[in-house]
Amino acid sequence: MFLDHVAIWTNRLEELKDFYVKYFGASLNRKYINRDTRFESYFLRFDSGSRLEIMMKPGIPENQNDPIGKQHLGLIHLDFGVETMAQVDEKCKELENNGFRIIRGPRKTGDGYYEFETHDPDNNRIEVSTLFIE
Repeated sequence: MFLDHVAIWTNRLEELKDFYVKYFGASLNRKYINRDTRFESYFLRFDSGSRLEIMMKPGIPENQNDPIGKQHLGLIHLDFGVETMAQVDEKCKELENNGFRIIRGPRKTGDGYYEFETHDPDNNRIEVSTLFIE
């Protein structure tokens, strides 16, 4: 068994699509539109085979994620794995240089990861991490 995909509601479908394509190398399918329900979506595919569905439809409530990084119950982040600590540092600098606030890191965690945290344009928490060996 495997996790096929995770889905996110958004009010900025094109902006969110562009974020994941530009910064995380996602490829995408053709945009799906259901004119009757006013539902629109993309499936974004990553090199690992994992997918992220981003969806838009009028009437979906605003995201309650705290932009300063406070935690809450439920799904809390998407993690993008890279091969090296240098790649974590590079992605962190790239996002920070493009105006994305770094919540925490880069840092070594107690369970053997090197990571940083940020948010996507909808304040969904994003981590970029790698295992480190000392």
